[in-house]
Amino acid sequence: MVITAAHITPLVALIAGILILIIPRLLNLIVAVYLIIVGLTGLNGIYHFVH
Repeated sequence: MVITAAHITPLVALIAGILILIIPRLLNLIVAVYLIIVGLTGLNGIYHFVH
């Protein structure tokens, strides 16, 4: 089984949502990290930084 961003994205969103419900102050950190990871995977799809 090959794990791609399509498999990881819903899991990350679910975990982030649960953490935000438990500790609302984590919202800024979780959103920032999520956006950075999604941006890097998107750029990797275009420019192939990691083979």
